[in-house]
Amino acid sequence: MAATLTGSGIALGFSCAAKFSKRSSSSSSSSNRRCIKMSVSVEEKTKKFTLQKSEEAFNAAKNLMPGGVNSPVRAFKSVGGQPVVMDSAKGSRIRDIDGNEYIDYVGSWGPAIIGHADDEVLAALAETMKKGTSFGAPCLLENVLAEMVISAVPSIEMVRFVNSGTEACMGVLRLARAFTGKQKFIKFEGCYHGHANSFLVKAGSGVATLGLPDSPGVPKSATSDTLTAPYNDIAAVEKLFEANKGEIAAIILEPVVGNSGFITPKPEFIEGIRRITKDNGALLIFDEVMTGFRLAYGGAQEYFGITPDLTTLGKIIGGGLPVGAYGGRRDIMEMVAPAGPMYQAGTLSGNPLAMTAGIHTLKRLSQPGTYEYLDKITKELTNGILEAGKKTGHAMCGGYISGMFGFFFTEGPVYDFSDAKKSDTEKFGKFFRGMLEEGVYLAPSQFEAGFTSLAHTSEDIQFTIAAAEKVLSRI
Repeated sequence: MAATLTGSGIALGFSCAAKFSKRSSSSSSSSNRRCIKMSVSVEEKTKKFTLQKSEEAFNAAKNLMPGGVNSPVRAFKSVGGQPVVMDSAKGSRIRDIDGNEYIDYVGSWGPAIIGHADDEVLAALAETMKKGTSFGAPCLLENVLAEMVISAVPSIEMVRFVNSGTEACMGVLRLARAFTGKQKFIKFEGCYHGHANSFLVKAGSGVATLGLPDSPGVPKSATSDTLTAPYNDIAAVEKLFEANKGEIAAIILEPVVGNSGFITPKPEFIEGIRRITKDNGALLIFDEVMTGFRLAYGGAQEYFGITPDLTTLGKIIGGGLPVGAYGGRRDIMEMVAPAGPMYQAGTLSGNPLAMTAGIHTLKRLSQPGTYEYLDKITKELTNGILEAGKKTGHAMCGGYISGMFGFFFTEGPVYDFSDAKKSDTEKFGKFFRGMLEEGVYLAPSQFEAGFTSLAHTSEDIQFTIAAAEKVLSRI
């Protein structure tokens, strides 16, 4: 049976959802299911996967927006095929304007950790909206979310809310330079910290996806103090400090890389950079925009037991609404205006809607068993896909931590961006397009991590593994 419930009522004939439509909406009544069953025609049952409406909408969008999108990876440049224009999402599912339904492992690139359009979050947002959407003034909800973040994240004693991960990383780098009085900083090849000028050097995410060189429009002066090293290479970091004695303000890194694919740190690496920064009077910054509240309630720093000086957050703390934050030691954060001289401001920072969504998302994540469940289903998913690859004769490697995972079409192991680039991206593109037709939505790039949520079920995972084996057997 090919049917589902949408915001506008019952839609019939979802070809790629046909295999799992019975569980696509847990709120559907038995009477609805009986009506749907009676209404489905033979023609609808055999309807083939199509993206005709997406194609029409995307072609129109290309005349309105650069490349037809508002973020490059959405254009499917690295995987080929027709970009999908989405219409709605609920729980673990996302639906496009052609009526196709997919099990979603993108999760809005991380925020949807409790599932899309969670009923409790939506109800709380509806109540908050009655009071107004933005004040441009302090609101009590900022205090509530700030207290939750501070109590959860080991490094954060004070926090500043902003509107995106990029803005958080811009602010935290300025702060590190202001506090230390030094200008240079170290980032790692393939790590992405937003699109601010200083960070667009050997960056990951969309830059890696599109194979772009360092972006045009970034002046040399903006990156002259940006030093880079391969991820997981502690010797390279030591050499940079030796060559730039007394000049390095900070090291910033993704504690688990998600923007070059999924790459985990070697234990000696993450411990080593903590030691090196302390020995050299530099600050350690964890960019936890992706890993914050995902690997553990206290983020990667809780998971690995390494406390940085400063941390950036985003995605999950806004519950799907635009948000970012940076925080850390009190003595450093008191440099931020108006408490101190380091200026940073934002019109919509701390707006009541983002604060509300974040509060109710973190409440759910703080409940017992949350991360054990994420770990269980993500382990099952990752191991299942890798086993399917082995069974069908493909060179693959991958891994997971809690609700974050990834795999590469290469023997591996993958320790850094140069290893990741050995992956067969053409094969990944075929795999991605095949999974899309089977009703599974993965990140449209080999160089992006995947995400599970509390809304994903064991049935979702088994369906995905079966789809993966089917696709892998024919590519």
